[in-house]
Amino acid sequence: MKEIVFLKPVYKLSEIPTEDFPEVILCGRSNVGKSSFINTLFNKKNLAKTSSTPGKTRSINYYLVDNNFFMIDLPGFGYAKVSKTERDSWKRMVTDFFNRKVDKRIAIHLIDSRHKPMETDFELNEYLVNNDIPYIIVLNKVDKLKQSELAVAKKNIKDFFPNLSFGDNLFYFSSINGVGKKEIVIMLSRLFN
Repeated sequence: MKEIVFLKPVYKLSEIPTEDFPEVILCGRSNVGKSSFINTLFNKKNLAKTSSTPGKTRSINYYLVDNNFFMIDLPGFGYAKVSKTERDSWKRMVTDFFNRKVDKRIAIHLIDSRHKPMETDFELNEYLVNNDIPYIIVLNKVDKLKQSELAVAKKNIKDFFPNLSFGDNLFYFSSINGVGKKEIVIMLSRLFN
């Protein structure tokens, strides 16, 4: 994975690019670090805009990687300060987004390693499982944990999602010190090459 280009923000499904590329879909709570994840994977500081304001990403953002697959940043869910109407509208758009027919895709579900998974994380996981969408879980922001806290985070995530296997469909990640970057790049390269 060498080159990534920001293609466009998508505000309604009719705007989705028509090219038939495989998809890597980034999803998770607001402020979980999806933009930093993209920037770190590709060594680009400001490719994906980061914000300390939860819910800043309100579009489905499309990136093209190596002219080979899309990396898609979904709007975060959770505590964004938006109206219930707008949240429901996002939820509908994301559900419709996942319901499209796509030949090859994988979801990367980011979870903040400092916290136990929340109800919205379970809903997302259940949705992915019920719709046969392959996924991995990335425990993000591990640089903020001591070694003993990291062990607790790993145990917690396995308690909540017992089917996870570290290094297969569960990874640590940090945009600060690069933990997990190499493993995730290798995993994605194997999927799409």
